[in-house]
Amino acid sequence: MKEYNGAMMQYFHWYTPADGSLWKQLAANASELSRAGFTSIWLPPAYKGSAGGYDAGYGVYDLFDLGEFDQKGSIRTKYGTRDEYLKAIAAAQKAGMQVYADIVMNHKLGADQEEEFNATPYNPENRHESMGKMQKIKAWTHFNFPGRGGKYSTLHWHWWHFNAADHNAFDDKTNAVYLFEGKKFDESVDQEKGNFDYLMGCNLDMNNADVRKELLYWGEWYFETTGVDGFRFDAVKHAKSSFFAEWLNHLREFSGRQLFAVGEYWSGDHEALKSFIEKTGSNMMLFDVVLHYNFAAAGKLGKEYDLGQIFENTLVEEQPDLAVTLVSNHDTQPLQSLESAVEPWFKPLAYALILLRKGGYPCVFAADYYGAQYKDFGKDGKEYEIEMASHRWMIDKFLYVRRTYAYGDQHDYFDDPNCVGWTRTGNDEKAGGTAVILSNGEAGSLKMKTGSPETIYRDITEHMPEPVTTDKEGWAEFSCNAASVSVWVPDKR
Repeated sequence: MKEYNGAMMQYFHWYTPADGSLWKQLAANASELSRAGFTSIWLPPAYKGSAGGYDAGYGVYDLFDLGEFDQKGSIRTKYGTRDEYLKAIAAAQKAGMQVYADIVMNHKLGADQEEEFNATPYNPENRHESMGKMQKIKAWTHFNFPGRGGKYSTLHWHWWHFNAADHNAFDDKTNAVYLFEGKKFDESVDQEKGNFDYLMGCNLDMNNADVRKELLYWGEWYFETTGVDGFRFDAVKHAKSSFFAEWLNHLREFSGRQLFAVGEYWSGDHEALKSFIEKTGSNMMLFDVVLHYNFAAAGKLGKEYDLGQIFENTLVEEQPDLAVTLVSNHDTQPLQSLESAVEPWFKPLAYALILLRKGGYPCVFAADYYGAQYKDFGKDGKEYEIEMASHRWMIDKFLYVRRTYAYGDQHDYFDDPNCVGWTRTGNDEKAGGTAVILSNGEAGSLKMKTGSPETIYRDITEHMPEPVTTDKEGWAEFSCNAASVSVWVPDKR
């Protein structure tokens, strides 16, 4: 059985330039990324957002507008036109990579008209606490998509297709989440803030028959239009968990394919992640958010962090077949809402931990791979200029080792709090395996057993210049520098 299950790239970050060039860039870079070892690409939301050509895609306006219609001030999206999107997908697939689409079905923003109806205000920090009686409100809830003119779908969205919003034109001073008349917050969601069904904008009512029918139909249309290989579901902790499984099963049956799926359940509570997996029948993978938080803590604490506990309470430790492992993403990068940046010095160590071990489906973040420069305002109102370093050279090394040497049994050496390592013994087809050692403190060394006796090993990271030779039983003393990682592979010279 083939062990190598590839690696995914998140091919965007929050501050990807809004110049409409991303789809063209992917078409040009697809072959290079495939050669580097990426087997799949996660692309950003491709439909028109409320900010038009400047929208990152999560402020969904029209799911059927992939950069085709003059709406919200532009024809193209932030990333390009519909035709460029389809060509990028085709180029990636031709290069041997799967393409995963970012699916945002929790909310809509940028309505075309206001409507008046009754709603009850609730405390945004406790959705079980009413802030007053039911009252008439005026909110932007009517979506008629005039630029599209009924092409692909004739449904116009009204207030009854949603269950809540956070705006009332009759009262712009009250900070509240307004629960619409005849509606309720769905209980099959995360329990943060009492009930986290509502996130932003106009919150879709997944119990409404028209909403469910439209989303299932849209899924069919989207798959037939794009031919993608799978999906990343946004904000799954904010919507009815069973609907994601229903939608995915419908698309799998419709397409006749076992389409890939991963959900973004952003919570550091590993029990919440396990609960979602149970509720959805292990139907999709989840991002290992706990592992990300462990990486962030390890980077900040340095040698005070116990590396022997780096996988504690993580999804990849408990359910490795359902874990998409990551170091960073667009929400965690500096100046974003969920900012929890992993320190630059620790990123090579973190990528070694997700790319060179058994278990999990590793995802590489574009801003870690290519680097990124941008400006934005922090929570203190001040403007900051951010520069994220590129770790491409090291990640490419790890990807090479992953597809060439990281096979066979895994032996862990995680007894020391500051210096840990593991070996992969290799197999009949990929003899040799690898030895990985990393330290968050002083330079260190570990005696570890490989699958190759009397074999010369070299550090592919080039941190340690001298080779190491294993004894008759495959043991050797492998070393790394302080606050660094070394990856030892059999010398083929």
